[in-house]
Amino acid sequence: MELRECKRCLLLQSGDEDNHKMVQQYIAKIRPEEKCDEELYQKRLEICGSCDNLISGTCIKCGCYVEFRAAFRLKHCPDTKNKKW
Repeated sequence: MELRECKRCLLLQSGDEDNHKMVQQYIAKIRPEEKCDEELYQKRLEICGSCDNLISGTCIKCGCYVEFRAAFRLKHCPDTKNKKW
């Protein structure tokens, strides 16, 4: 079976359960004062999910897992020419 990159998929949607679990563990360790609230987090993931820079849960602009980056209150979209959040 041929594996293909999943355009506009977050980790769990792309079938990458191992990395999804790892990212969720990292998110759980973020200090509360550094973490954004759940509503903002979900909004960011929704925006990233419709972005052409997302491939298999990874932002091609910065190389991060978007689910991790989006969890930080003070982080922002890494697309310097077209910030989405």
